[in-house]
Amino acid sequence: MTRIVSWHGSPKKPDYQPPEGAVDAHCHVFGPMAEFPFSPKAKYIPDDAGPEKLFALRDHLGFSRNVVVQASCHGTDNRATLNAIAKSNGKARGIAVVDPAISDEELDALHEGGIRGVRFNFLKRLVDDAPKDKFLDVAKRIERLGWHVVVYFEADILDEMRPFLEALPTIVVVDHLGRPDVSDGFEGAEVQAFRKFLAEHDNFWTKVSCAERLTKQGPPFDDFVTAISPIVEEFPDRVLWGTDWPHPNMQNAIPDDGALVDLIPRLAPTQDLQSKLLVDNPMRLYWPEESI
Repeated sequence: MTRIVSWHGSPKKPDYQPPEGAVDAHCHVFGPMAEFPFSPKAKYIPDDAGPEKLFALRDHLGFSRNVVVQASCHGTDNRATLNAIAKSNGKARGIAVVDPAISDEELDALHEGGIRGVRFNFLKRLVDDAPKDKFLDVAKRIERLGWHVVVYFEADILDEMRPFLEALPTIVVVDHLGRPDVSDGFEGAEVQAFRKFLAEHDNFWTKVSCAERLTKQGPPFDDFVTAISPIVEEFPDRVLWGTDWPHPNMQNAIPDDGALVDLIPRLAPTQDLQSKLLVDNPMRLYWPEESI
Protein backbone atom coordinates (compact mmCIF):
# COMPACT_ATOMS: atom_id res chain seq x y z
CA MET A 1 0.00 0.00 0.00
CA THR A 2 1.42 3.40 -1.02
CA ARG A 3 2.13 5.77 1.85
CA ILE A 4 0.02 8.94 1.70
CA VAL A 5 0.86 12.58 2.34
CA SER A 6 -2.37 14.49 3.02
CA TRP A 7 -1.17 17.72 4.67
CA HIS A 8 -0.01 21.09 3.34
CA GLY A 9 3.75 21.52 3.33
CA SER A 10 3.73 25.27 4.03
CA PRO A 11 0.39 26.53 5.34
CA LYS A 12 -0.13 30.29 5.47
CA LYS A 13 0.15 32.27 8.68
CA PRO A 14 -3.48 32.92 9.60
CA ASP A 15 -4.83 36.44 9.38
CA TYR A 16 -6.94 35.59 12.42
CA GLN A 17 -5.14 35.44 15.76
CA PRO A 18 -6.71 32.91 18.15
CA PRO A 19 -7.22 34.00 21.75
CA GLU A 20 -4.58 33.18 24.32
CA GLY A 21 -4.84 29.57 25.42
CA ALA A 22 -6.65 28.40 22.27
CA VAL A 23 -6.97 24.63 21.82
CA ASP A 24 -6.88 22.72 18.54
CA ALA A 25 -9.39 20.15 19.77
CA HIS A 26 -9.19 17.67 16.89
CA CYS A 27 -5.91 16.57 15.34
CA HIS A 28 -3.96 13.34 14.87
CA VAL A 29 -0.44 11.95 14.70
CA PHE A 30 0.78 9.27 12.32
CA GLY A 31 3.65 7.13 13.59
CA PRO A 32 6.51 7.51 13.14
CA MET A 33 5.95 4.10 11.59
CA ALA A 34 9.37 2.72 12.55
CA GLU A 35 8.48 3.23 16.21
CA PHE A 36 4.69 2.84 16.14
CA PRO A 37 3.61 0.54 13.28
CA PHE A 38 0.20 0.96 11.71
CA SER A 39 -2.60 -1.52 12.26
CA PRO A 40 -2.78 -4.56 9.93
CA LYS A 41 -6.44 -3.52 9.42
CA ALA A 42 -5.57 0.06 8.39
CA LYS A 43 -7.47 1.30 5.34
CA TYR A 44 -4.70 3.77 4.51
CA ILE A 45 -0.99 4.02 5.32
CA PRO A 46 0.10 7.64 5.75
CA ASP A 47 3.58 9.08 5.76
CA ASP A 48 4.96 9.97 9.17
CA ALA A 49 3.36 12.99 10.83
CA GLY A 50 4.66 12.88 14.37
CA PRO A 51 4.43 15.18 17.38
CA GLU A 52 7.24 17.49 16.29
CA LYS A 53 5.35 18.41 13.12
CA LEU A 54 2.10 18.78 15.03
CA PHE A 55 3.55 21.10 17.65
CA ALA A 56 5.36 23.19 15.02
CA LEU A 57 2.01 23.65 13.26
CA ARG A 58 0.34 24.51 16.59
CA ASP A 59 2.82 27.32 17.16
CA HIS A 60 2.62 28.53 13.55
CA LEU A 61 -1.18 28.79 13.71
CA GLY A 62 -1.17 30.58 17.07
CA PHE A 63 -2.66 27.83 19.24
CA SER A 64 -1.52 26.80 22.72
CA ARG A 65 -2.71 23.20 23.11
CA ASN A 66 -3.82 20.12 21.18
CA VAL A 67 -6.30 17.31 21.64
CA VAL A 68 -4.82 14.33 19.81
CA VAL A 69 -7.47 11.92 18.54
CA GLN A 70 -6.36 8.36 17.88
CA ALA A 71 -6.30 7.84 14.11
CA SER A 72 -8.00 4.77 12.63
CA CYS A 73 -4.76 3.71 10.90
CA HIS A 74 -3.31 2.93 14.34
CA GLY A 75 -6.28 0.80 15.39
CA THR A 76 -6.47 0.24 19.15
CA ASP A 77 -2.72 0.65 19.70
CA ASN A 78 -2.65 4.11 21.31
CA ARG A 79 1.11 4.35 21.74
CA ALA A 80 1.60 7.02 19.05
CA THR A 81 -1.06 9.22 20.63
CA LEU A 82 0.40 8.67 24.12
CA ASN A 83 3.86 9.49 22.78
CA ALA A 84 2.63 12.81 21.43
CA ILE A 85 0.98 13.67 24.74
CA ALA A 86 4.15 12.75 26.65
CA LYS A 87 6.23 15.06 24.43
CA SER A 88 3.83 18.01 24.74
CA ASN A 89 4.97 19.35 28.12
CA GLY A 90 1.41 19.21 29.37
CA LYS A 91 -0.01 20.97 26.31
CA ALA A 92 -1.80 17.94 24.84
CA ARG A 93 -4.48 15.53 25.94
CA GLY A 94 -5.92 12.64 23.97
CA ILE A 95 -8.84 10.55 22.80
CA ALA A 96 -8.20 6.80 22.58
CA VAL A 97 -9.65 3.98 20.51
CA VAL A 98 -9.84 0.85 22.64
CA ASP A 99 -10.61 -2.83 22.34
CA PRO A 100 -13.90 -3.41 24.20
CA ALA A 101 -12.11 -6.11 26.19
CA ILE A 102 -9.70 -3.55 27.70
CA SER A 103 -9.19 -3.96 31.44
CA ASP A 104 -9.88 -1.29 34.06
CA GLU A 105 -6.16 -1.25 34.83
CA GLU A 106 -5.38 -0.47 31.20
CA LEU A 107 -7.97 2.32 31.22
CA ASP A 108 -6.34 3.74 34.34
CA ALA A 109 -2.96 3.69 32.57
CA LEU A 110 -4.43 5.56 29.60
CA HIS A 111 -5.83 8.18 31.97
CA GLU A 112 -2.42 8.57 33.56
CA GLY A 113 -1.02 9.07 30.05
CA GLY A 114 -3.36 11.97 29.33
CA ILE A 115 -6.31 10.25 27.66
CA ARG A 116 -9.67 11.83 28.48
CA GLY A 117 -12.14 9.97 26.29
CA VAL A 118 -12.78 7.17 23.81
CA ARG A 119 -13.79 7.38 20.18
CA PHE A 120 -16.35 5.14 18.49
CA ASN A 121 -16.05 5.20 14.70
CA PHE A 122 -19.01 4.16 12.54
CA LEU A 123 -17.58 4.99 9.11
CA LYS A 124 -17.59 1.71 7.23
CA ARG A 125 -14.83 2.84 4.89
CA LEU A 126 -12.52 3.22 7.92
CA VAL A 127 -13.51 0.39 10.27
CA ASP A 128 -14.74 -3.17 9.74
CA ASP A 129 -16.69 -3.59 12.97
CA ALA A 130 -18.56 -1.20 15.26
CA PRO A 131 -20.33 -3.28 17.93
CA LYS A 132 -22.78 -0.92 19.65
CA ASP A 133 -23.42 -3.23 22.62
CA LYS A 134 -19.71 -3.50 23.43
CA PHE A 135 -19.18 0.22 22.88
CA LEU A 136 -21.98 0.96 25.33
CA ASP A 137 -20.30 -1.24 27.92
CA VAL A 138 -17.03 0.69 27.44
CA ALA A 139 -18.89 4.00 27.81
CA LYS A 140 -20.32 2.87 31.14
CA ARG A 141 -16.88 1.75 32.34
CA ILE A 142 -15.14 5.05 31.53
CA GLU A 143 -17.72 7.16 33.33
CA ARG A 144 -15.85 6.71 36.64
CA LEU A 145 -12.79 8.39 35.09
CA GLY A 146 -14.70 11.52 34.10
CA TRP A 147 -14.09 10.76 30.42
CA HIS A 148 -16.46 11.44 27.55
CA VAL A 149 -17.31 9.63 24.34
CA VAL A 150 -16.47 10.86 20.84
CA VAL A 151 -18.58 9.45 18.01
CA TYR A 152 -17.93 9.64 14.29
CA PHE A 153 -20.76 8.86 11.91
CA GLU A 154 -22.38 10.22 8.77
CA ALA A 155 -25.71 12.01 8.60
CA ASP A 156 -27.60 9.27 6.79
CA ILE A 157 -27.43 6.99 9.86
CA LEU A 158 -28.39 9.54 12.55
CA ASP A 159 -31.86 8.04 13.02
CA GLU A 160 -30.42 4.53 13.15
CA MET A 161 -27.87 5.70 15.74
CA ARG A 162 -30.39 7.37 18.06
CA PRO A 163 -31.04 4.46 20.49
CA PHE A 164 -27.32 3.88 20.93
CA LEU A 165 -26.47 7.57 21.27
CA GLU A 166 -29.25 8.21 23.77
CA ALA A 167 -28.05 5.29 25.92
CA LEU A 168 -24.54 6.75 26.36
CA PRO A 169 -24.14 7.93 29.98
CA THR A 170 -21.44 10.56 29.48
CA ILE A 171 -20.94 13.79 27.62
CA VAL A 172 -20.82 12.85 23.93
CA VAL A 173 -18.89 14.84 21.32
CA VAL A 174 -19.94 14.32 17.70
CA ASP A 175 -17.09 14.63 15.23
CA HIS A 176 -17.58 17.10 12.40
CA LEU A 177 -21.32 17.64 13.06
CA GLY A 178 -22.14 14.11 11.96
CA ARG A 179 -21.07 15.07 8.41
CA PRO A 180 -24.28 16.72 7.15
CA ASP A 181 -24.92 17.98 3.63
CA VAL A 182 -24.26 21.73 3.95
CA SER A 183 -25.19 22.64 0.38
CA ASP A 184 -28.71 23.82 1.33
CA GLY A 185 -27.51 26.04 4.15
CA PHE A 186 -28.76 26.08 7.73
CA GLU A 187 -32.26 25.10 6.61
CA GLY A 188 -30.98 21.97 4.87
CA ALA A 189 -32.59 18.73 6.03
CA GLU A 190 -29.47 17.09 7.47
CA VAL A 191 -28.22 20.24 9.21
CA GLN A 192 -31.67 20.76 10.74
CA ALA A 193 -31.91 17.13 11.85
CA PHE A 194 -28.61 17.42 13.67
CA ARG A 195 -29.48 20.83 15.13
CA LYS A 196 -32.72 19.38 16.49
CA PHE A 197 -30.82 16.45 17.98
CA LEU A 198 -28.47 18.82 19.82
CA ALA A 199 -31.42 20.84 21.10
CA GLU A 200 -33.05 17.71 22.52
CA HIS A 201 -29.92 16.31 24.24
CA ASP A 202 -28.01 18.57 26.63
CA ASN A 203 -25.14 16.10 27.02
CA PHE A 204 -24.24 16.24 23.30
CA TRP A 205 -21.51 18.53 21.99
CA THR A 206 -20.08 18.79 18.50
CA LYS A 207 -16.93 19.81 16.64
CA VAL A 208 -17.73 22.51 14.08
CA SER A 209 -14.79 21.34 12.02
CA CYS A 210 -13.84 19.85 8.66
CA ALA A 211 -15.14 22.55 6.35
CA GLU A 212 -12.72 21.08 3.81
CA ARG A 213 -14.54 17.73 3.92
CA LEU A 214 -18.11 18.97 4.10
CA THR A 215 -18.01 21.79 1.56
CA LYS A 216 -19.48 21.30 -1.90
CA GLN A 217 -18.21 24.68 -3.12
CA GLY A 218 -14.60 24.43 -1.94
CA PRO A 219 -12.56 27.37 -0.61
CA PRO A 220 -13.45 29.82 0.89
CA PHE A 221 -16.10 27.39 2.24
CA ASP A 222 -19.02 29.81 2.18
CA ASP A 223 -21.54 26.96 2.15
CA PHE A 224 -20.07 25.49 5.34
CA VAL A 225 -20.03 28.84 7.13
CA THR A 226 -23.61 29.68 6.13
CA ALA A 227 -24.89 26.28 7.30
CA ILE A 228 -22.90 25.93 10.52
CA SER A 229 -22.37 29.38 12.07
CA PRO A 230 -25.94 29.39 13.49
CA ILE A 231 -25.11 26.20 15.42
CA VAL A 232 -22.19 27.97 17.12
CA GLU A 233 -24.51 30.81 18.11
CA GLU A 234 -27.26 28.51 19.38
CA PHE A 235 -25.03 26.09 21.31
CA PRO A 236 -22.06 28.26 22.36
CA ASP A 237 -21.19 26.11 25.39
CA ARG A 238 -21.19 22.81 23.49
CA VAL A 239 -18.98 23.43 20.47
CA LEU A 240 -15.31 22.69 19.79
CA TRP A 241 -13.04 23.35 16.81
CA GLY A 242 -10.02 21.56 15.38
CA THR A 243 -7.82 21.49 12.32
CA ASP A 244 -8.13 17.73 11.68
CA TRP A 245 -4.41 17.86 10.78
CA PRO A 246 -2.85 15.87 9.11
CA HIS A 247 -6.15 15.52 7.24
CA PRO A 248 -6.46 11.74 6.74
CA ASN A 249 -7.35 10.73 3.18
CA MET A 250 -7.39 14.31 1.88
CA GLN A 251 -4.42 13.80 -0.45
CA ASN A 252 -6.43 14.87 -3.51
CA ALA A 253 -7.72 18.09 -1.94
CA ILE A 254 -5.13 19.10 0.66
CA PRO A 255 -6.36 22.09 2.69
CA ASP A 256 -4.27 25.02 3.92
CA ASP A 257 -4.47 24.95 7.72
CA GLY A 258 -3.96 28.69 7.95
CA ALA A 259 -6.98 29.25 5.72
CA LEU A 260 -9.02 26.91 7.93
CA VAL A 261 -8.10 28.96 11.00
CA ASP A 262 -9.29 32.07 9.17
CA LEU A 263 -12.77 30.53 9.08
CA ILE A 264 -13.09 30.77 12.87
CA PRO A 265 -14.27 34.40 13.10
CA ARG A 266 -16.79 33.67 10.37
CA LEU A 267 -18.17 30.74 12.38
CA ALA A 268 -17.94 32.55 15.72
CA PRO A 269 -18.19 36.29 14.98
CA THR A 270 -17.79 37.67 18.53
CA GLN A 271 -14.85 37.46 20.92
CA ASP A 272 -17.09 35.76 23.47
CA LEU A 273 -18.09 33.02 21.02
CA GLN A 274 -14.48 32.57 19.94
CA SER A 275 -13.30 32.26 23.56
CA LYS A 276 -15.92 29.62 24.31
CA LEU A 277 -15.20 27.68 21.11
CA LEU A 278 -11.41 27.70 21.40
CA VAL A 279 -10.63 28.06 25.13
CA ASP A 280 -13.45 27.64 27.64
CA ASN A 281 -15.18 24.59 26.19
CA PRO A 282 -12.11 22.45 25.42
CA MET A 283 -10.54 23.35 28.74
CA ARG A 284 -13.68 22.15 30.58
CA LEU A 285 -13.48 18.80 28.81
CA TYR A 286 -9.74 18.16 28.66
CA TRP A 287 -8.12 20.22 31.44
CA PRO A 288 -10.97 20.52 33.97
CA GLU A 289 -8.45 20.85 36.78
CA GLU A 290 -7.28 24.15 35.21
CA SER A 291 -10.59 25.54 34.02
CA ILE A 292 -12.39 28.15 36.08
